Amino acid sequence: MDDETWALVDELVYQGNRQRFVVPAGFRTDFATVPRVVTWLVPRFGAYTLAAILHDWLVTDGLRSGAVTSNDADGIFRRVMRESGVPVIRRWLMWAGVRWGALANPRRRAGWSSSAPGVLLISAVAAPLVVPPGLLILPGLVVYGLAEGLVALVAPTRGEELVLRT
Repeated sequence: MDDETWALVDELVYQGNRQRFVVPAGFRTDFATVPRVVTWLVPRFGAYTLAAILHDWLVTDGLRSGAVTSNDADGIFRRVMRESGVPVIRRWLMWAGVRWGALANPRRRAGWSSSAPGVLLISAVAAPLVVPPGLLILPGLVVYGLAEGLVALVAPTRGEELVLRT
């Protein structure tokens, strides 16, 4: 759709032991919603891409329809990552990330306290590994963003001239 959003061409079907979810064709996703400062550790797509697409659907249409709770959606995300072969540490870090995201979202906040001990423990253990590189990367991202903005004033991007034909 654009440089951040993609749309499914075909439906995505997840069949678990007790649950079956169908993400319809046309559903829009950003794959894994990862803050730019940590994409060195967790890129926006990888072995967890199908889990991320399913999670995007679960926390929108799945919550709206009552098919899942926010806590369930995040647990399914972690389970699908396990089934997809995502390494243990990465999937638990990603789970903690989506639980932090749930806390920041009023629609997803209900039930957060039940996962808080695990989220806080994982965050505390991960912080010494994740925060130092993030603190080094963040200033570079800020400087680059400013430089890109200044250059865009002089030489604006002309993306509307690009036409792709299939």
